[in-house]
Amino acid sequence: MDTAALQQFKSEVALKFQLYNSLFTSLPFHRIEKTGILLSMLLNVCEEGYKKMKSPVQIMEEFFSMHTTYRSEQEQTDLLFRFVQYVERQVVLFDALEDAAFSKVNDLSGPGTLKQLKAALDQQITTPAEGDESFCVKLVLTAHPTQFYPGAVLGIINDLSKALQENNTTLVNTYLQQLGKTPFFKKQKPTPYDEAMSLVWYLDNVFYPAVGKILTYAANELESYIHPAQPLLQMGFWPGGDRDGNPFVTAETTLQVAASLRSSIVRSYYIDVRRLKRRLTFKETDQLIAQLEKQLYNEVFAEGMQQDLKAEDMISQLKQIRDTLVYQHNGLFANLVDNLIQKMRAFGLYYAALDVRQDSSVHESFYKALSAVPGVLQDGYDNLDEGKKLEALSAIRPLASGVVMKEPIHADTLKTIDAIRQIQQLNGEAGCHRYIISQCNKASNVMEVFGLFLLGGWNSKALPIDIVPLFETIDDLHNAGGIMEQLYSFPVYREHLKQRGNRQTIMLGFSDGTKDGGYLMANYSILLAKQALTKLSEKYNVDVLFFDGRGGPPARGGGKTQKFYASMGNDVSNKEIQLTIQGQTISSNFGTIDSAQYNMEQLLNAGLSGMLRPTGKPTLQPEEEALLRELADDGYQAYVSLKEHPFFVDYLAHASPLRFYAETNIGSRPAKRGSATRLSLKDLRAIPFVGAWSQLKQNVTGYYGVGTALQAAEKRGEWKKIKALYQQSLFFRTLIDNCEMAMLKCYFPLTTHLGDHPSFGEIWHMIYSEYELTRKYLFLLSGKNELMADYPVEQLSVQMRERIVLPLTTIQQFAITRVREMEGAAGQTVAGNLKAVYEKLVMRCSFGIINAGRNSA
Repeated sequence: MDTAALQQFKSEVALKFQLYNSLFTSLPFHRIEKTGILLSMLLNVCEEGYKKMKSPVQIMEEFFSMHTTYRSEQEQTDLLFRFVQYVERQVVLFDALEDAAFSKVNDLSGPGTLKQLKAALDQQITTPAEGDESFCVKLVLTAHPTQFYPGAVLGIINDLSKALQENNTTLVNTYLQQLGKTPFFKKQKPTPYDEAMSLVWYLDNVFYPAVGKILTYAANELESYIHPAQPLLQMGFWPGGDRDGNPFVTAETTLQVAASLRSSIVRSYYIDVRRLKRRLTFKETDQLIAQLEKQLYNEVFAEGMQQDLKAEDMISQLKQIRDTLVYQHNGLFANLVDNLIQKMRAFGLYYAALDVRQDSSVHESFYKALSAVPGVLQDGYDNLDEGKKLEALSAIRPLASGVVMKEPIHADTLKTIDAIRQIQQLNGEAGCHRYIISQCNKASNVMEVFGLFLLGGWNSKALPIDIVPLFETIDDLHNAGGIMEQLYSFPVYREHLKQRGNRQTIMLGFSDGTKDGGYLMANYSILLAKQALTKLSEKYNVDVLFFDGRGGPPARGGGKTQKFYASMGNDVSNKEIQLTIQGQTISSNFGTIDSAQYNMEQLLNAGLSGMLRPTGKPTLQPEEEALLRELADDGYQAYVSLKEHPFFVDYLAHASPLRFYAETNIGSRPAKRGSATRLSLKDLRAIPFVGAWSQLKQNVTGYYGVGTALQAAEKRGEWKKIKALYQQSLFFRTLIDNCEMAMLKCYFPLTTHLGDHPSFGEIWHMIYSEYELTRKYLFLLSGKNELMADYPVEQLSVQMRERIVLPLTTIQQFAITRVREMEGAAGQTVAGNLKAVYEKLVMRCSFGIINAGRNSA
């Protein structure tokens, strides 16, 4: 436990928050000057009321009657909207304080960093194992509705953080005033392009400088240990390519986003070259740098792209400049040139590789429609068995130019294939070379994508595309090995893999796994799938690369991610670390250059240390794995009995803001797949599902079944073994650590009143009992009497954030109850616009609650 870090956090974040928050309190907020004072009163009423087991409605009614003069609902809801706006800005202040204190609270040269790795390698007596030339960490930015700050607010957070670092109170005050007048909520739903641009902000302001710093250090200091053929860090990008995540994405969007990624990276290079030009004033170098500046200028300021601009040509020019500096000018400013070379190697002319993703059901319906077109598909294609379907899909010929698909989504599917070709021509092959298939249930789902490229006239013998199956549900994870074996042994696909360097990327999703099978079973099933797919791929001489779809909260694969990678043994392929960075994880772990550099180094360290010092040990010993299997099975049974409760989905729809997700002004991630009006668990998207539990402060998917499983193990007389597993297995300990984080964010007093509900009382008590049981066994396991006791800084951060949003969760529950009352007022005339006001209030509370939970990763 790091007491020094905790002390730093208390003085740099906790204390300063109290100080600046009091300064905040005096700011007028939209006609109501005492918003801050009234809000602190509400917080006090909430804390006292929940101690007395009052409901959110009772708490809000008490607040209005005893602490305000507002009696009309119009006045009351006006005040509540002001509270929401105020809390949102408190959250921003807290974010900025944490960002500003990051380098003081965290040891940027300590455990898990590249400096620590180099020191450890330098002290090795034995010769280090040779690193894999192809190793890299690939971070894929995704736009999910778990982060709601518009670009203007992101800019203020960035500036506010710098002002706080410098203790510039005048500037802090000015930025807080700016924050008070800047809208957090867009009245128009952003387009998929807007969504992409909000993430380009992070590429420009955070990842571009941070990646350059890390790669320059690695090239200079780790060169004797690693000789990577590709950059150690690479960026991927989903907004604009992810159709499954955002049904409004079209081929035109994909092209537009790819063009913006190219123009953004060229602009960044231009700014760097302009800076370099001011330093490289020596004979011979000044001409070369001026020439490079002119090339970049022509693309930044001229109309359209410069076809003759090539990343490798620019790198070659910079190497020439560097050689001149080394041999003629004592290496003066060579480090600046090195930095730009490393950036150009990592970002090329594409910045971040744009992935295309679509659901397998769209491809299946596409081929159904295509089978009506004569001479394209084998007759009776729909009725063929799997083996015959693979043959038929691999024998497709290019589609005749006159053929038009009637359904817009089918027409766009074909246009997307052409868009990929255009992006590869303009940004390079690396700019767009992966097609990911959600809900991949069988081998033909992969070959359906292969067939799309054949229809588009691509050469099957040299197809520059990686087709990536995504396995998510528990069944899909268990079936993944059989599906991949069928593909590996199918000659056409095997030949395709050979052309791609015998490398197969497989994506594994955490969100749907926890939604489907609960916390323990999802994590165990993913480990099992990785072990099976690693073994299978070795059998077929294929390098398997795992791409993890990880969300922010532990229930979606977030939490202490680098510890999961560090815990992997030799039974799981470690050729690359690829993972999605989404939602509030982007701002929490990668929101500043310092935090991004630190967290990327943690991932690099986790991967490189395993490769450079191979242990030869599996992730779990056979007896440990057998123990975890029992725990997963027991946890699964407990979770399934909850999931199959007749009121499970109704409870979530009744008590949480789930039904309001669809009304939030965000582009991606509809609340459910399909168009059925009644909510069903199968159609429900995993992100709104996990998010709804989170806002209800019950976080079911982050712990449910863990207590039951541990209790069952104790009853079997296996408690000593469980304790040993916790002490010896980093994988299991990380599972438990993340579970503790999910539980620390629970707050059952918010929903205690549901315990007496005629329909939902039973399910509330099931959830609360499991929470209490899990807490009891986690304390027995860890020997502590507090959740997250081993992580005091994060523990305090979570506690402070949860306190900031307690008024919001209370207001949200109050508003949900009012909406239900109005809907249930049969025969009574209820003002429709008042119901709409409360619905909007529910949705607006969601933003603040979710943004406040950013340290879920």
